[in-house]
Amino acid sequence: MASWRREVHALYAAVRAEPDPGTAHGLWVDGRTALFDTHSASPRVEGQRLRHAAYDPAFRFVVEVATVGEDDDRPQERWEFRSATDGIVPFTPAGRVSLDGLGTLDVWWLNSYGGGIFLPVRDGSAGTETYGAGRYLLDTVKGTDLGRDDEGRWVVDLNFAYNPSCVYDYRWVCPLAPAANRIEASTPVGELLPEGY
Repeated sequence: MASWRREVHALYAAVRAEPDPGTAHGLWVDGRTALFDTHSASPRVEGQRLRHAAYDPAFRFVVEVATVGEDDDRPQERWEFRSATDGIVPFTPAGRVSLDGLGTLDVWWLNSYGGGIFLPVRDGSAGTETYGAGRYLLDTVKGTDLGRDDEGRWVVDLNFAYNPSCVYDYRWVCPLAPAANRIEASTPVGELLPEGY
């Protein structure tokens, strides 16, 4: 697992260093596929192969994580994910991002082990083209983020949405997108349902 995490961190560092988003996406697809196909810690089971949509720049956003006040129409509440393997995994509200034309998503701080920003999403393509319970956009404790710009805004690019490990192997237990992170719009980009699913 340590090797897997090091390689994921290195892959995302290479992606962040590439100034062209389309080229960075190609690096990401190749890197994810190689890890999935060959690494000993891969969640892949026999017959599964990753599938990725072509890069679409319309799904790339650079956004602020806005603070959510108590008087907001939709306040952000603490979220506790219950896992049979890890017990209660607490997430503290970190704010909200607005994705033009798609809606808003809550951003969470993982309030245990390594800490970090967590941003899951479930969109209108879930259950048909993408995993029914959603995918991950940011999980900084695992190194999976595209960085921030000079003004501190986060790069949120749905072309880099990826499936949690539990998609591939039921022995993995994954926090999935809560109600606040479900959008109606279809975003059929990023990692799709795998072959052999």
